[in-house]
Amino acid sequence: MNEAWNDFTHEHGPGIQGRREILKSAAAVFAAPMLAGVAEGAQSPQHASAAAKGPFPARAYGVAGAKAPFAPMRIERRALRPNDVLIDILYCGICHSDIHIARGEWGTSRFPCVPGHEIIGRVQAVGSSVTKFKAGDMAGVGCIIDSCGVCENCQADLEQYCVKGWTLVFNTPDRVSGGLNFGGYSDKLVVAEHYGIRIPPGADLAATAPLLCAGITTFSPLQHWKVGANQRVGVAGLGGLGHLAVKLAVARGADVTVFTTSPGKVDDARRLGARAAVQWGDAEAMKRLENQLDLIISTVPKGYSIQPFVNLLKVDGTFVNVGALDDLEPLSGRALISRRRNVAGSVIGGIAETQQVIDYCAARNIKADIELIRPDQISQAHDRVVNKDVRYRFVIDMSSSKEAA
Repeated sequence: MNEAWNDFTHEHGPGIQGRREILKSAAAVFAAPMLAGVAEGAQSPQHASAAAKGPFPARAYGVAGAKAPFAPMRIERRALRPNDVLIDILYCGICHSDIHIARGEWGTSRFPCVPGHEIIGRVQAVGSSVTKFKAGDMAGVGCIIDSCGVCENCQADLEQYCVKGWTLVFNTPDRVSGGLNFGGYSDKLVVAEHYGIRIPPGADLAATAPLLCAGITTFSPLQHWKVGANQRVGVAGLGGLGHLAVKLAVARGADVTVFTTSPGKVDDARRLGARAAVQWGDAEAMKRLENQLDLIISTVPKGYSIQPFVNLLKVDGTFVNVGALDDLEPLSGRALISRRRNVAGSVIGGIAETQQVIDYCAARNIKADIELIRPDQISQAHDRVVNKDVRYRFVIDMSSSKEAA
């Protein structure tokens, strides 16, 4: 993730149903009762009392400043509005964006800060008007928890491009309660039902959590550029986003090449399904790949020289940045016009598309490669992400914080 209701406007990739159709067909599945024990980490539902409307005290883990370590803190979640759901958080993934914001690296951070936007938990209570969830359902929450809902982009299921600006689940002004909002490194969350994602029965909950950001961030460009069988796709960076980009592109029948700075990840790339892996800086390999790729998804979280990668694109090929917020280095106009190449950007996905990637991955057993940690290991995990020492996504087991409380 990087920061800043009609039919969907772009075409869908091969074998993928339209979003509206998927949401309608999924409704029949989720109307059935949850099977006890089918979801990893699931427990029997506890139906909240109708009187339990909140506000709700919550245990969280956050930082008091950019250089402060993570520590337990108490926060409050708002009382339920008619369209709200209360989620008891079980798992939350760690995204590199969490680190940038917690460390004040983007210049937009406000403190105290409780990060987290790859959230999965159990619905504990629902408002009087909620129809999408009931108590006991599994629900996910990704990056977006609010948008204007009326602009042309929101109406086209493109909330991530809301003209008035969407609300990130943490470290942004809360339009409902006022003040600053707090994210998923906590044991409770209240969110409007529209922004909740249904989690299919039987899902590996912990390994599904990263799909709510890393998964949708890489799925969305594959959809938009209609990647299918026999197309050649490059993935720059093999981390939390990159490893899911590989899995998702391979699932669509694409021929995938990974570019990595870590020699130890070359074998991993092939294990994940890539046909080839190139170590960053291998000039000979880069030369052989010139004019070969249809799409390159760059998941690298910082700016770098992208011209060598643009040179790998064939006619009408596209380099799409989903990671860096920094300035990208100047491009050669000649290199662009000589092959009608495109340089583009993409950020997460709307709510309908996020539901789509969750259902798509559940149907194909696609999930993140994760390392499960306790909340008291968050600071160390952040350091390890920066040092590229994770295969490939840390997920916080928030249930362990409940046991320790």
